[in-house]
Amino acid sequence: MNKADALLSLRPGAQWVLRGDDLEWLDTKQTQPTEAEIQAEIARLQAECDAQEYARKRAAEDPP
Repeated sequence: MNKADALLSLRPGAQWVLRGDDLEWLDTKQTQPTEAEIQAEIARLQAECDAQEYARKRAAEDPP
């Protein structure tokens, strides 16, 4: 998971540009999330992905 994933999750439909690690917030309707919010969302998304890893592996190994 990365900063772009977190931004898409936190502010769906918002307009922004990410150049490397530099965020330029273009949206006038939604507020820019703080760096702490972004980092917390990255951690949450990663934990969610990790929790589903077993299911993804089993689905790949088991025939339909």
